[in-house]
Amino acid sequence: MASNRPFNVDPVLTAIAIGYSNPAQALIADKVLPRMPVPQELFKWTEYPAVEAFTVPQTEVGRLGQVNQVEFTGKERESAVRDYGLDVPIPIGDINVARAARAAGTGNFDPEQHAVTMLTKLVQLDREVRCATVVQDPATYAAERRLVLAGDDQLSDYENSDPLGVLDAAIEGPLIYRANTLVMGNKPWSFLKRHPKLVNAVKGNLTSEGFITKQQLADLLDIRQVLVGDAHVNTARPGQDMKLTRAWGNFISALYVDPTASKGEATFGFTAQFGTKIAGRIEDKDVGLEGGFRIRSGEKVREVIVAKDVGCLIQNPVAEAA
Repeated sequence: MASNRPFNVDPVLTAIAIGYSNPAQALIADKVLPRMPVPQELFKWTEYPAVEAFTVPQTEVGRLGQVNQVEFTGKERESAVRDYGLDVPIPIGDINVARAARAAGTGNFDPEQHAVTMLTKLVQLDREVRCATVVQDPATYAAERRLVLAGDDQLSDYENSDPLGVLDAAIEGPLIYRANTLVMGNKPWSFLKRHPKLVNAVKGNLTSEGFITKQQLADLLDIRQVLVGDAHVNTARPGQDMKLTRAWGNFISALYVDPTASKGEATFGFTAQFGTKIAGRIEDKDVGLEGGFRIRSGEKVREVIVAKDVGCLIQNPVAEAA
């Protein structure tokens, strides 16, 4: 008789479990908006006007004159982490049967460990989607730091487009700070890595065929990293057939990212994190006939854009129909 448990205890089966999820390398949120610990759930930061750092006052002082005075100002910003987490109920019967199978050497499935793993991946995927949503949003960037490509300028037009010119303009576009990170979805990357003009530049004018790597593009542009988001997410409503789409779409962002920024340095954004990720079990007598446990995984974080002027967005880098 078929079991309605999430595992099978048939001793004939081998201890192999196959499942689908986003691989760790597909998730880039922690590199785009690096995590920074905060001492409490409510946190603050100070935003300093750029004009004060670049306006040179009179510094010459006469023999009996007074030294010129300047005043530095700043706006205090405030935010708070949010709680993100998920539960899954597990009947005590499932736990006992799985434990007995492990003791008998007929299985290695642990429903509690499996639940923690899957819940943690879902919480991470939700964070990836939040990060992708804000980074791809044109409203996140200053109006003068948005480049919109169309027609021959789009990088999917290998003959007419100028990928080096477009990318260099975006990298030099942020205020004061030259961007050190390119962020994009899989679609624009699939065209960039095969663009004949980029391949030719990387290969030293020897060939225009083949591919380039993300590190080769970073070296060519003299930036720290190229990040390509490859996470998939199901956008169908519950009960409908799965509809997988990519969290990171048709865009390229040139950002100045400083994962160590904390004492007045600029960075495009960060993720405030209070405490560490949590995972645990909570007894629940209402799970099944015999009761059970609710397995929980979550974290307290908040994605924050703190210096939108050190980012530049390229919209529609490749043709949608390409």
